[in-house]
Amino acid sequence: MALVTRSSPHMRKQKSTASIMRWVILLCLPGLLAQTYFFGWGNLHNVILCALTAVLCEASILALRKRPIVVFLKDYSAILTGVLLGLALPPLAPWWVSVVATAFAIIFVKQLYGGLGYNPFNPAMAGYALVLISFPLAMTTNWSHPAQLQESFPSLSQTLETIWQVDSLDAPDGLTGATPLDVYKHEIKASTQEVVTNQDIFGFLVAHGWEWVNVAFLLGGLGLLALRIIHWQTPLGVILGIAIPALLFSSDPDQAVPLSLHLFAGATMLGAFFIATDPVSSSTTPKGRLIFGLGIGLLTYLIRSFGSYPDAIAFAVLLMNFAAPLIDVYTQPRTYGHTKAKHGPKAKEPS
Repeated sequence: MALVTRSSPHMRKQKSTASIMRWVILLCLPGLLAQTYFFGWGNLHNVILCALTAVLCEASILALRKRPIVVFLKDYSAILTGVLLGLALPPLAPWWVSVVATAFAIIFVKQLYGGLGYNPFNPAMAGYALVLISFPLAMTTNWSHPAQLQESFPSLSQTLETIWQVDSLDAPDGLTGATPLDVYKHEIKASTQEVVTNQDIFGFLVAHGWEWVNVAFLLGGLGLLALRIIHWQTPLGVILGIAIPALLFSSDPDQAVPLSLHLFAGATMLGAFFIATDPVSSSTTPKGRLIFGLGIGLLTYLIRSFGSYPDAIAFAVLLMNFAAPLIDVYTQPRTYGHTKAKHGPKAKEPS
């Protein structure tokens, strides 16, 4: 048997930024397809509109900064920001909501900080939070009812008319409404689980359509883990951060939102695998990623349970973006030659 010898260093080639972004976009597609199947054409339209807006805004700012436009656009980071915003926004939100959210994310949160790698906050979630605070009515009343519960699957032309407000300023009541998570949170105060979940939007399992959308994003997230594009600590931390307090304090479904709805009736899986794992604005150490994810999960549970917003991923991610640098300072792993890791601002580099 021949002995094969190879020279050091024995290192694998790192994936390029463009390759990573393409894989993340590709593995978002199962969730997008599930959204389209259950809720109509709205999210697909929003993804395209947000991606185009992101590219135009990025190209404009790069031109003003006298940077090579094509070189920076080819990293696909602007397109990914648009895709994530399109997936997160209500399917029938007015077109200008998508444009404002995307423009703010690219121009103010990404490019004004110096571009990819310099932004301290997640651009997609900053854009989402801006429009949620600024236009709460448009952001909370334009969630599409499951298409299977409507008389007929909403046509593409009907969706476009609603989003572009061709005939009226508001989406038809028959097409839109609150999310199951929001409905349960408010109606359980004066009712019981059996009565609340008897509504059609809760379907046979958790929440009609929403559970399968979350499963699709979960499968896409597992694909990212298999390809080693993201680290397991962050999504696990997010899920545990929601699950632990939900099991401790929301075990009675007649009093509070149960764990099943927390995990599969909102944006939990999209947030855990595709948003919280942003390598630029999240923690970078193994232990820090777990703490970062736990913080997002816990904040999400608290805001959902005691806040005024139906979902809380955006606010939770942005708040933990503030804490990420401090988490990294105190979770540095042990360096070679030391028996104990040196933490905090007093840590000195080895001589």
